[in-house]
Amino acid sequence: MDRRDFIKLTAITGTSATLASCGNPEHQLIRFIPDDDLVPGVAEWKPSVCPLCSAGCGLSVRVMEADAEVVRNGERGLVKIAAAKKLEGQPDHPINQGGLCPRGQAAIQITYHPDRLTQPMTRSGARGSGEWKPITWDEAIAEIVSQLDQVAGEPAALAFLARPRRSRRLELATAFVRGFGAPAPITFELFGDEVLRRANAISFGRDQLPTYDLARSRYVIAFGADFLGTWNSPVAQNAGYGAMRQGHPQVRGTFVQVESRMSPTGANADEWVPVKPGTEGVLALGLAHVILKNNLRPDRGADRGAGAPGVNNVRGGGAPGLNDVRAGASIEGWSGGLTAYTPEQVEKISGIAAKRVERLARELAEHGPAVAIVGGPPLAQTNGLFTALAVNALNALLGTVGQPGGVSFMPQVSQPLAVSPKPFEGLATAKVLLIDDANPVFASPKAWKMRETLEKIPFIASFGSFIDDTSSLADLILPDHSFLESWTDGLPESGAAVAVANVAGPVMRPLHNTRATPDVLLDVAGKLKKPVTLPWKSFDEMLTSSMPEAAWATVQKQGWAEVTGPTPVARPALRAIAYAEPTFDGDAGQFPFHFLPYASQALYDGSLAHLPWLQELPDPLTSAMWSSWVEINPSTAQRLNIAQGDLVDVTSSQGTLRAPAIVSPGIAPDVIAMPVGQGHQTFTRYASNRGANPVSILAPVTEAETGALAWAATRVKIARAGDPDGSLIMFAGEMREHPHEHEVR
Repeated sequence: MDRRDFIKLTAITGTSATLASCGNPEHQLIRFIPDDDLVPGVAEWKPSVCPLCSAGCGLSVRVMEADAEVVRNGERGLVKIAAAKKLEGQPDHPINQGGLCPRGQAAIQITYHPDRLTQPMTRSGARGSGEWKPITWDEAIAEIVSQLDQVAGEPAALAFLARPRRSRRLELATAFVRGFGAPAPITFELFGDEVLRRANAISFGRDQLPTYDLARSRYVIAFGADFLGTWNSPVAQNAGYGAMRQGHPQVRGTFVQVESRMSPTGANADEWVPVKPGTEGVLALGLAHVILKNNLRPDRGADRGAGAPGVNNVRGGGAPGLNDVRAGASIEGWSGGLTAYTPEQVEKISGIAAKRVERLARELAEHGPAVAIVGGPPLAQTNGLFTALAVNALNALLGTVGQPGGVSFMPQVSQPLAVSPKPFEGLATAKVLLIDDANPVFASPKAWKMRETLEKIPFIASFGSFIDDTSSLADLILPDHSFLESWTDGLPESGAAVAVANVAGPVMRPLHNTRATPDVLLDVAGKLKKPVTLPWKSFDEMLTSSMPEAAWATVQKQGWAEVTGPTPVARPALRAIAYAEPTFDGDAGQFPFHFLPYASQALYDGSLAHLPWLQELPDPLTSAMWSSWVEINPSTAQRLNIAQGDLVDVTSSQGTLRAPAIVSPGIAPDVIAMPVGQGHQTFTRYASNRGANPVSILAPVTEAETGALAWAATRVKIARAGDPDGSLIMFAGEMREHPHEHEVR
């Protein structure tokens, strides 16, 4: 995007204005009186919160005087405003410690995006036709109130769909729908971590994502987690990883990555271990077996847990009344020394040599403190819960749960989100659906028939700032302020040693005729025939009441505060789980390759594809940008006569997609990988009809206990479809194309 399109400096002044306007009234721009008292050329830094993922990084926003083109009372003109010019990480924030990832830097484009909705819209044509007409806020509020009044007394008739972000905003939405008599909001995220949260609840009594003390670790083994790129709290984990590798002149920590497709995190490892998909938990228990058999248990000075060999009771970082004895007790065969997981047996199942298993186990035990991390594809299998429990048990055996250099759990002050094993069942009875920051039409398999389901709902209202694949099916859109124009909050679950509440007020006035969604819900609640009684008149009042006076005073200064309160303890039923082979959709004879869609370093799950700075960010491993691509092993590509850039068809039992190929040595021969992000049918000028969506060919396979989508459990076949068509755009294109390889010398 041209920077000049961010804030249009189109003022016409002096003689030039007089000449330009002669006979051309359309060139005249009115100079409105500014709303802000500004000092020209002087920047002010204001706190905010990055909204682009759930990590909860703190922002410092540089605000300066600028001219903005606005419409007031039907007249175009210019006004001086305090405009956000740059985002940086907040230096003293406990999560990101001054750092900010590229996605966070690009968040400023949300506010100034040329396709951002500027006022309420109502559908004027058929659903999905893209035909809209603007309406006033009074008309929009009246319409949604009317629709809700019609279904009053029918609890199952109202559904609320949102992202599973821990925040007061979601708590307000929950209070609204429950006050109406409806079920709690339906939450969905493609790369959600429900499986790991459930495993942590079973092993440690904490239904949340863990925090890793990488800075004090001396040996890290990660199972599939792209913790330096897209998983959990990347900025906090990058800071810890940097300290582990460079913060101690005499000791450089060792890092081993276990995965079937090399991620940006794997590219940083000392040792990259390719593994058969779905067998990562077997390797974790193989390492534990070697440690137990050879009595290599590290002595961390903690009391030994009764009844489970090699398991420590941990007084810090656990949950009251629980200890990591539960971690071993959740694995069948643990008390007997894991005799089913000898290195030789691990080799048969996972493909990792027995000698390597033995060596890695000894290194883990001898170079402590050591910690194991699991996330991403291993948990997106049908046996994902077993894998997570196996890695938890390995951490307990290493004695670093709640200890320096290990894994712990950030204190929490809010209850964990309730996740239904079949979250979308509530849509079947819905007559009114409210959507807030969710795009399931794009991010769910076609077999779930989300589009068809939504088309059957009589009335849909979206609070999105952009028209995307899902909100294009809405009847009414009530556009939200951007995060820089309104109160924003977050309750991070990982990344720090203390409980943190992020709360920040607006850093600038709204550019358009938009309203903050929480305040819209409060307004609607009071106007219903049977009002929903909520104890707040505005969202900032809710935020104020959510913390002590001293913490609120701190929040107003820096955008975050350390908070205290009872940490919720989870007590799910404990049972021993045995390894079960992962199941995959598709016969191996017909579909010989494992299909691995993965979170894009830039576009994440596709929700950021509308931001051009991220579209033009080269992928760190392939240098591709503005594109979709399919990664294939060189030996596989040679066998199938596929060259760099060739168009290939990837087919599953659910359908076929076409995209250019990238030949990569960092992927197993029986795996085909593809980044998620492109393939939107509707999502602004920058992302609409660009590339292919790998989610569209995923099978509707789920993990049994949580109902989470097993997005790594689909098999595919691949075939060459044609010569390069120019759709693969690479920053290092000339170097990759080897322009001189055919010259005669």
